[in-house]
Amino acid sequence: MAIDSDAGSCVSADVAAGISPAAALFHSLADETRLRIVARLARGEARVVDLTAELGLAQSTVSKHLACLRDCDLVDYRAEGRQSFYSLTRPELMDLLASAEQLLAATGHAVTLCPTGHGGPVVLPAGESLT
Repeated sequence: MAIDSDAGSCVSADVAAGISPAAALFHSLADETRLRIVARLARGEARVVDLTAELGLAQSTVSKHLACLRDCDLVDYRAEGRQSFYSLTRPELMDLLASAEQLLAATGHAVTLCPTGHGGPVVLPAGESLT
């Protein structure tokens, strides 16, 4: 599933275009909005309305990025009545992001990829940490 060129594309479209699955996975995670959605879903399942309110994003934006993450098999949903509750399918994703944070910190580019707050990534000066 491809999404607009400003936001990139997802794994299946990238792989279909001849990009390796590993490169396609990292490409799908290269969008700040998707990282924010992943960070929120790491705390538990949420509906689109919850994500729009908590992240301050438009419904269409959240839906588009959730569709991409679903296409990547990183997110899925369960239906309950007329509502859909989204959750992460692969808890290993958070381990991958934690490893990326450690790598960035070790190279002097300390960044929190999945902050617990509602903002985007937090860039810290070299040598500083959130703890």
